[in-house]
Amino acid sequence: MQKRVWSPTTLLRVSIAVALLTIVLKGAAGYITNSMGLISDAMESFVNLASATFALAMVTIAIRPADEDHPYGHHKAEYFSSGFEGILILGAAVAIGVAAAFRLLSPQPLEQLGWGLALSVVSSGFNAGLAYALFKAASAHRSIALEADARHLVTDVWTSVGVVVGIVAVHFTGWLWLDPLLAIGVAINIAREGVHLVWRSSQGLMDQAMDAESLAALNATLARFTSQPDGEHLRFDDIVTRSAAQRRFADLHMHVPGDWSLQHAAGLRDAVEEALMAAVPGLRVSIQLLPLDMEARAVQIDAVASAH
Repeated sequence: MQKRVWSPTTLLRVSIAVALLTIVLKGAAGYITNSMGLISDAMESFVNLASATFALAMVTIAIRPADEDHPYGHHKAEYFSSGFEGILILGAAVAIGVAAAFRLLSPQPLEQLGWGLALSVVSSGFNAGLAYALFKAASAHRSIALEADARHLVTDVWTSVGVVVGIVAVHFTGWLWLDPLLAIGVAINIAREGVHLVWRSSQGLMDQAMDAESLAALNATLARFTSQPDGEHLRFDDIVTRSAAQRRFADLHMHVPGDWSLQHAAGLRDAVEEALMAAVPGLRVSIQLLPLDMEARAVQIDAVASAH
C-alpha cells in the first residue's frame, strides 16, 4: 500500500507550528543555560517561522491555475519563497555572528546544562522528523519551496548537534570562549545554506534548463521514435527547455518528409508529445512541424545532450 504524501500547504502549516514549538523549546534552553550557542540556535528558529509562513503564501499562489494574465501558470512564485528564505538566513547569520563576537570578548559561565541540552535535543527531533516529511513531499510534488524549507531544517538539526557537543565540551574543559566560538560556527554554517538557496532561486527565475535527468528522459523518448519503422524519415532539432518550479517546458522542431499528409504528420506529432509528457513529469511541450529539407538552427539531439 502506497504511503500518503501530504500536500505542500498542509506540510507548511505543520512547519509553522513546529517552528513556534522549537522557538519556545530552544528559547527556554538558551535562557536557562545562558549559552550563546543555544541562543543563536533559537534565533535561527525565528527564521524557520518567517520562511515557512512566506513559503505557505507563495505555494498557495503557485498552485493557482493559469489565467489570461499568466498563461504559463504561477509556478515561479516558489522561487521567491526559496530566495526569501535564503536572504532571511543570511540576515540571521549576521545577527548571530555579531552577538557571538561580543560574547567572545566577554565570556560568561553556563548554567543548568542538563535541562537546556534536553530541550535542545527534543526540538531537534521535531525538526528532523519534519525535514524528512518535507523532502519526501518536495520530491513527490517537485516543489523547490518545500525542498528549501527541508534543507534549512536539516542545517538547523546539524547546527543543534554541533552546539550540544560543544556545550558538553565547555562543561568538561571549562573553556568559556568555546561557547561563543560555536555560535560563530553556527552563523557561518547557516550563511552557506543561505547563499545556496539565493543562488538556486535566481537560476530558476532566469529560466534555467531542465535538469540532466529530465533532459536524458526527453532525449531517450525522441530516440525511441527515430528507431521505429518511420523513424528513418524523422529528425528532431532546435530543442530548448526551461524549468519553472513544478512545471517544465520544451520547444523543438520535428522534421518529416514533405510528401507526408498533414494528418499523418500531425498524428505522429501528437504521439511524440504524449510520450514526452509521460516520460518527464510536469512537462509542457510544443512541437513545430517542418519538412526534412528545411533547416532551423540545426541543433541536433546529441549536441543538446552533450551540452548538458
